[in-house]
Amino acid sequence: MSDMTNAALLVCAALAGWPMFRGEPALTGLATGQLPDQLELRWSYNTGAPIKSSPAIAAGKVFIGNDAGNLVALDLITGQPVWTFKAGDSIEATPLLLNAVYVGSADGNLSALDLKTGQTHWTYKTEDKILGSANWFGVPCRILVGSYDFKLHCVDAATGKAVWTFATGNYINGAPAVADGKVVFGGCDGQLRILDAKAGTELLAVDAGAYIPGSPALADHHAYVGHYGNEVLCVNLGTGKVLWRAKEKNAPFFSSPAVTTNSVLIGARDKHLYCFDRATGQARWTFAAQGDVDSSPVVCGDKVIFGSDDGRLYLVRLDTGKLVWSYEVGKPLSASPAVANGLVVIAGDDGTVYAFGEKVRRE
Repeated sequence: MSDMTNAALLVCAALAGWPMFRGEPALTGLATGQLPDQLELRWSYNTGAPIKSSPAIAAGKVFIGNDAGNLVALDLITGQPVWTFKAGDSIEATPLLLNAVYVGSADGNLSALDLKTGQTHWTYKTEDKILGSANWFGVPCRILVGSYDFKLHCVDAATGKAVWTFATGNYINGAPAVADGKVVFGGCDGQLRILDAKAGTELLAVDAGAYIPGSPALADHHAYVGHYGNEVLCVNLGTGKVLWRAKEKNAPFFSSPAVTTNSVLIGARDKHLYCFDRATGQARWTFAAQGDVDSSPVVCGDKVIFGSDDGRLYLVRLDTGKLVWSYEVGKPLSASPAVANGLVVIAGDDGTVYAFGEKVRRE
C-alpha cells in the first residue's frame, strides 16, 4: 500500500467530481456548474441486483454498490464496467473516493479498495451492518462510519486501524457530516450528536424528537436535518440550541437535505420535495411528485434534481419549485443523484445505473 500515504491525501475538490455522498464532507448537496433545461439519457447499465446505494464519481469512473454485495466501477463516458468488488453482503452505502475507495457493507465491514483495480487494501470490522456512507477529515486522514452496532467508528485511512469509537443508544443509518473540526450525526436514538473530530468526545447532544434515518447538512456553524417525526430542524452547533423546527403533517423525512445560502431542500414520504427558508424555517415552496421522495436532492446552479419512488427523475427551479424536466425510469428511484462533469448519474431499484447529459440537437 505504498501509494496510500497520509501526508499526500487527495482532497475532494481535487478529484473534480462527486466523490462521496452529498458531494463533500459537510454533506450540503451542492454541485458546481449549471444543469441545462433539457437532459437526455447517455447510457444505462444494469448491475444485476437492486440498488439502494447512491453513486460517487471521480477519476473518470462511477462507483456504486448493489444488494448482491457488488461494488461496480463504471466508465463515466461509456457506462461500461471497469472492475467489480464482491463484499460479503449487500452494499447500500455510497462509496467515499479519496486516494482509495472506502465503502461499508451489510456484513459489518468497511473496506479500502484500490481506485484503479478494486484490489482490497484493508478491511475494518464493526459488530453489525453498515448502511450509511463514510466520511473523512484531517491529516493524517481519518475515515468515519456509523454502524448498526450503535457506534460511530473513526479509522486510520492508511492502515484501517481504529482511532476511536463513540457509542450511541441505537442504530446509525446515515452518514456523519464534518465541518470546523466537528462531527455531526443522528441515529435511531433520536439524538443529533456533535463530537470533537480528533478526540471522538461528545460536545453536545440534541434531542431531535424522533429517530433520524438520514444525514445532516452543515453550513455556517449550523446543522440541518430531518427526522421520522415529520420535522426538519436547524441547530446551532456551538450551543446545541434548536433555532427552528419546520413541521409538516404526515411527512416523515428519510431524505438528507441540501443547503444553499437561503434555502434548505429535502424530500419527504408524503410525495413532496420541500424548500424551507434557511433563516426562519418557513416553507418557501413545495413540489408534488407522484411517489415518496427518499432521494436526497442535489442543487446545481439554479435548479434542483432528485428522484422519487414514482420512478421519475425530476428537475425543478430552485427559486420557485416549478418543473423544468422529468424522465420516467419506471422503477422507484430511492437513491440520490450524483452530479459532475456535466452528467447526472442515478440508480434505480431495478438495479440499473442511468447517466444523463445535456440534450444534443440533431439535424
